[in-house]
Amino acid sequence: MSDRTSKVVAARQGSEAQRAELADRIVRNAPHDGVHACAVPGLSLIRADTPSQPLACVYQPSLCVVVQGRKQAMVGEELYRYDPLHYLVVSMTLPAVGQVVEASPGRPYLCLRIDIDVAVVAELSAQLAPARPVAPDDGRALYLARTDASLLDAMLRLVRLLDAPGEAAVLAPLALREIHYRVLAGELGSRLRALCHADGAAQRVARAIELLKARYTEHLRIEQIAEVAHMSPSTLHQRFKAATAMTPLQFQKQLRLQQARQLMLMEGVEAAAAAHRVGYESASQFSREYRRLFGAPPRREVEAARAMGMSSG
Repeated sequence: MSDRTSKVVAARQGSEAQRAELADRIVRNAPHDGVHACAVPGLSLIRADTPSQPLACVYQPSLCVVVQGRKQAMVGEELYRYDPLHYLVVSMTLPAVGQVVEASPGRPYLCLRIDIDVAVVAELSAQLAPARPVAPDDGRALYLARTDASLLDAMLRLVRLLDAPGEAAVLAPLALREIHYRVLAGELGSRLRALCHADGAAQRVARAIELLKARYTEHLRIEQIAEVAHMSPSTLHQRFKAATAMTPLQFQKQLRLQQARQLMLMEGVEAAAAAHRVGYESASQFSREYRRLFGAPPRREVEAARAMGMSSG
């Protein structure tokens, strides 16, 4: 066996050992299905013992590292599959449809999710060499990159701190900072760094997204959104779709439907009332669009979700 081959085999074995330890620690700290908050702020552990149905949800800016199993996310009409070889980065708020596609009680789907700290991204970006500018058609706010040993090592050191709460207060911020650095220095880190370009295209799209989040119940014209983003309507339409795979108004529609579902699922609000509260004037239009996104009329879909113990979180 050549030296090069020996090094490749050793690296592969090392990564497998890292994932095995990560899996063991996640299972101990996340003993059942669901999203588990941790003593480390910004870190969540996710576990699923069985594959799931496609579930519409809103992804917040975060880094997701799959340790075991597989999941896929649909954004617009684009499908992203992530597994232990790839991590997912969401740089802006995005409505999506997620689905765990590989999981079993013996080998559950296990994932680490870290909230992206924009302040840390900005600070680290200022210290890194200039990145290749993100092309207008290459600025998707969700992307997959290959997981390497250095990122796994940093993740493992962070998760070990869950068993050492006395050390976590001091060392966890350092580990989180290193994880942000590894992502920024990675193959597609320029997309995340683009968020820190003051008044760059990514920042302008992010401002449009914040407006839509804050005023999703209102009837907004594209001209209003473009003014906040400091873009012409046509440029906003192009850049927004490049980042989110949706137009601004499609994005707003998904936010409305997601919020209506939460009202019905978590608060027991009737469909017509939920539709009105999120900005729909026509109950029939709401029902049609809800069925198109969630696959069933509001009442039936919510009843099925309750039976399965699911929500859009």
